[in-house]
Amino acid sequence: MKKSMKRRKMFDLSKIPNDLCPVATDFIVMDTGSWRSERPVVFRSKCVKCGTCWAYCPVQCILEKPTWFEADLGFCKGCGICAKECPHNAIMMIEERE
Repeated sequence: MKKSMKRRKMFDLSKIPNDLCPVATDFIVMDTGSWRSERPVVFRSKCVKCGTCWAYCPVQCILEKPTWFEADLGFCKGCGICAKECPHNAIMMIEERE
């Protein structure tokens, strides 16, 4: 499994007063989708763009496309909630391959 992490500064640390103790001045962007065992596949012909998958996704990794929705696989955990909740059975979970 490949982990990709990028460090980004949230703000200029020189602007923090000396009498404050800053919390979370740096954060890491992680590729959290790298540990899933299954991934969602959207059948575009079945998707009516109702947004149910988007509404139920616990990590909000569902992206809107012109006529369908799909998961951002960089953040998707593979929980399968989108597939279970889709009223049109337009999403299927398939085994993730290395």
